[in-house]
Amino acid sequence: MNPKAISSCVLWNSLIAIVLLATLPEVSAAIEGTLPSASTFLQDLLDRYGENDTLTLYQLKSLLNRVDVGVGSDNGSRTDPNNRNLSKCFSSSQLFAVHNLSESIPIDRAAFKEFCPTVLQQLENRACQVENQENEENEETEEGKPTPAEVWGYGFLCVTVISLCSLVGASVVPFMKKTFYKRLLLYFIALAIGTLYSNALFQLIPEAFGFNPLEDYYVSKSAVVFGGFYLFFFVEKILKMVLKQKDQNGPGHSHYKPEKYISKSDLEEGLTEKLQNGDLSHVAPHQNNDLGCRTLAVDEKEVQASQSTCYWLKGTQYSDIGTLAWMITLSDGLHNFIDGLAIGASFTVSVFQGISTSIAILCEEFPHELGDFVILLNAGMSIQQALFFNFVSACCCYLGLAFGILAGSHFSANWIFALAGGMFLYIALADMFPEMNEVSKGEDGEVGNSLVVFAIQNAGLLTGFTIMLLLTMYSGQIQLG
Repeated sequence: MNPKAISSCVLWNSLIAIVLLATLPEVSAAIEGTLPSASTFLQDLLDRYGENDTLTLYQLKSLLNRVDVGVGSDNGSRTDPNNRNLSKCFSSSQLFAVHNLSESIPIDRAAFKEFCPTVLQQLENRACQVENQENEENEETEEGKPTPAEVWGYGFLCVTVISLCSLVGASVVPFMKKTFYKRLLLYFIALAIGTLYSNALFQLIPEAFGFNPLEDYYVSKSAVVFGGFYLFFFVEKILKMVLKQKDQNGPGHSHYKPEKYISKSDLEEGLTEKLQNGDLSHVAPHQNNDLGCRTLAVDEKEVQASQSTCYWLKGTQYSDIGTLAWMITLSDGLHNFIDGLAIGASFTVSVFQGISTSIAILCEEFPHELGDFVILLNAGMSIQQALFFNFVSACCCYLGLAFGILAGSHFSANWIFALAGGMFLYIALADMFPEMNEVSKGEDGEVGNSLVVFAIQNAGLLTGFTIMLLLTMYSGQIQLG
């Protein structure tokens, strides 16, 4: 390349660079002229939230609310110079106390400049963001709670339906000797076990710990807990049926006839026969010292000598009624009171929770009241007396409902849920489960009957489990009214 041309090119490039450097300050000044000054940001806040370049505490609090700062709980505005915990969300009154701001003194530019780093620090640690989320969740929970009219209305309706179960006992007395009666009773007992156990696992116990089925995803784990219980029940029943069949087909036989004891089912059958024949006006217990069990006897003269002032309560004199009847009545009343307590507390949380608990209690009360009715008759009460006292004990549920609603409305219902959850587990596993095995004993004679009984037990348990599982899974979609 020509050296002269190279020199010309270098000269032009140098000239262009000098021109650009000369115009750069003017370009920078033009760019800076389009930006606001630093003081205008402060002035904008003072103009929009204050007056005359000053702020009051109320106006400053409005600014803090706008940026979600100062929403923490106000546990006092006293400052502690040794407290270095700045990771919490402070309330607006606490922030004002830190800077010695008061309502009587307006906040000028200098004081507002000093206050701004505090706002920046609270925004940076995001403590108030968590506090805001908790406040929003609490507001949503309050909005989702039923009204007092719904709580009392639905609660009273459910308790009334449950209490009517106490009057069902007399209607099934004529069918006690029928085969389908025991199988129907067996199904309802298994249904009660399934609903009570599942209600405790899916709703009461998680609610006591503050879990939400839609957020904490505990439903699958609770289902596995029920699965462990059901697996052992299934395996145990299969092994018993197989081993029992093997023993019956084995070579060994007993050479003596076992002593015949009077069982509870024998008493029920004898009682039913008298009721069907219409010759049972009074049942009085007599203690057999050799066998240690009660037998039935009819005493027409004692019935005629009854001095009851109420027609419906005519029958046995109260002094002749066995102690067992009064124990059953009192314990049943206490049991129903706790049931009402659980229902009332559940309805204060949500209508869905109350209905779920009511369904579990209803499934448990139906077979329970049938058994209580027979026990009261065996203990010496007439049919009218048994109906009356069974209904009186059932009405204790209303008292428990009122206590549960009042306690759940003014205090945390979690403690009541914890108590009810433990009670439901005990009733299902320690009370109803042995009763189911006792009722099924008379049906376990042949292989065919054993399979039918086993199928009925499985149907009841799985039905109760399915009801509570579906109610828990779709609780968010259940809307009433």
